[in-house]
Amino acid sequence: MGKPTGFLEFDRADRMYEPAESRIKHWHEFVRPLPDPAVKVQAARCMDCGIPYCHSGCPVNNQIPDWNDLVFRGDWKRASQNLHSTNNFPEVTGRICPAPCEAACTLNIDDAPVTIKTIECTIADHAFEAGWITPQPAETKTGKRIAIVGSGPAGLAAAQQLARAGHEVHVYEKNARPGGLLTYGIPDFKMEKHIVARRQKQMEAEGVVFHLGVNVGADIPARELEAQHDAVLLAIGSETPFDFFAASPGRDLDGIHFAMDFLTQQNRRIAREPQLRGTREISAKGKHVIVIGGGDTGSDCIGTSFRQGAKSVTQLEIMPKPPLKENKALTWPGWPLKLRISTSQAEGAVTEYAVSTTGFSGEGGRVSKLHYVHVDGKLQPVPGSDAELDAELVLFAMGFSGPSDGGVLSGFGLETVPRGRFKGLNANDRDYRLPGSCKLFAAGDVRRGQSLVVWAIREGRQAAAAIDAFLMGRTVLPR
Repeated sequence: MGKPTGFLEFDRADRMYEPAESRIKHWHEFVRPLPDPAVKVQAARCMDCGIPYCHSGCPVNNQIPDWNDLVFRGDWKRASQNLHSTNNFPEVTGRICPAPCEAACTLNIDDAPVTIKTIECTIADHAFEAGWITPQPAETKTGKRIAIVGSGPAGLAAAQQLARAGHEVHVYEKNARPGGLLTYGIPDFKMEKHIVARRQKQMEAEGVVFHLGVNVGADIPARELEAQHDAVLLAIGSETPFDFFAASPGRDLDGIHFAMDFLTQQNRRIAREPQLRGTREISAKGKHVIVIGGGDTGSDCIGTSFRQGAKSVTQLEIMPKPPLKENKALTWPGWPLKLRISTSQAEGAVTEYAVSTTGFSGEGGRVSKLHYVHVDGKLQPVPGSDAELDAELVLFAMGFSGPSDGGVLSGFGLETVPRGRFKGLNANDRDYRLPGSCKLFAAGDVRRGQSLVVWAIREGRQAAAAIDAFLMGRTVLPR
């Protein structure tokens, strides 16, 4: 490494945040970047591990020690080239990935891992500012035509890889802008949407054709799409939310919504994009908000509610409160279960653990109370612990059960299969092809279930390699 003793000489330092009291007044990103000299110092902390366990934590196989060394030496351009060789969108993962690579870092044994995520984001942003990120169109064309249904991170990664291999790539997206949940789910304060638009422009210059506002299965028959292309990749995500309270008292009251309906509506407002026809306005302004679910989606609902002017925000989690610190001997280098406070939670939310919702009540057809009970370690109700909370807006953020059809799956004659609680398409991770199909492939959340953006990028890249090998007999695309 550039400085083998750096981890002994320098303490961990990471990006800071704009104070909560000011950041909740706007919708822009609020992370304050580290200056280049400080990033170089942090890169110098990457120790000369015998086994770089950070590799095991990174789904896209980022060569983390290599580009850390290049950053330490000030060779930002080569660091960018190395980073982009494994990750199509590091400026995205550098903003929103929970960084399992840092959990796997050898220095995390002492709770001071290398700031890998910050270094990654800095490399990517530096490369854009310097003008190094340019279109890479293929020198020769293969004459093969590929359709990709869905433009989330899996679809975008696959599209870019396949276009660079010389194929004619057409991306079909039902919304007005590409990006999937990068554009419509993740709030702007976590990632502004010019990040996606910038990549769209690059990909269009590389030959990718985006068909926006097109519903496959409705605007264009699925079988017609299949007939017009040599291969079809389904990357439609997992958009059907779990509703564990369908039979609960008061479930039909106004003011109870799925998290993604709330989040996508706000993202459309910021973009000044028309709301979908038939949608009702959802607003947290002046309301007591309850968010059910303790994951990233729930956290996004919290931050969005505060920025809309919520009176209070309470988050309910059925699982017990995690420990403040994990047992390294048992968990490292895996992803540990421990208490994490998100930036949105730190903006003033109250989180209640070991709580199970039992129903809702209200007046005039609108919800005003949420009823709950505390549960024990086996998630069984604790007698006599019944209570209630003021609740004028209730948001369900409990995960997703599988893909929504919209005519895509039925149009291709496909059925989902159980994968744990999730139901998805039964393509394997060797060739991503759907069983019994000549040229249908699937990747991303529609195949593996809801997961991280970095996993979707991995799936898109690997599916692209499989499709290229299927069409050409071999492939030079990396998996």
